[in-house]
Amino acid sequence: MITDFSKTAQEVLLGLEKTQHQFWNISRPTALFLYNLIKNEGFTHGLEVGTSNGYSGIWLSTALKSNDGKLDTIEYYEKRYSIALDNFKKCGTADVVTIHPGSACDILKELPDDFKIDFAFVDANKRESIDYFNLIHPHLRVGGIYTCDNVLSHKEKVQTYIDAINSHPDYRHVVLNLPAGLSFARKLR
Repeated sequence: MITDFSKTAQEVLLGLEKTQHQFWNISRPTALFLYNLIKNEGFTHGLEVGTSNGYSGIWLSTALKSNDGKLDTIEYYEKRYSIALDNFKKCGTADVVTIHPGSACDILKELPDDFKIDFAFVDANKRESIDYFNLIHPHLRVGGIYTCDNVLSHKEKVQTYIDAINSHPDYRHVVLNLPAGLSFARKLR
């Protein structure tokens, strides 16, 4: 296991992997990819849409914390919000995570103009993927990375988003063949 994770965090992650399908968590290969991306790029402020039980957020926040960064994450369901908060505490990253409960679109619309991020990970309502992209785009710094999970497993539901990001002049985009498919785009300008 990666040295940034305490023994407790490793145990929590393994436990969460047993309920992966119940909570719609990302795969371990996708989590490891995102973790390494954040670490290697030196990103310090991430935004996650779709906290669920905190599985992906533990990976993201651990990488961000090692870079002296922070994670803002959005979750609609109160039960999942509570579980995630408990998991962040157990894993030692609650101090760098801010959970925003409620509708992702509503929360994203209310972000102040000076809210800037260098990394975004979207794993929420697939039909709203285009809305998330349009609302997050102004907050993503040039050089930052925008990612979206399930673009192969839910291709029809995310097609509008895929078409938009493929044709957007500010992004270079590719779909990575990770489990479920990961949209990966760097903001160029």
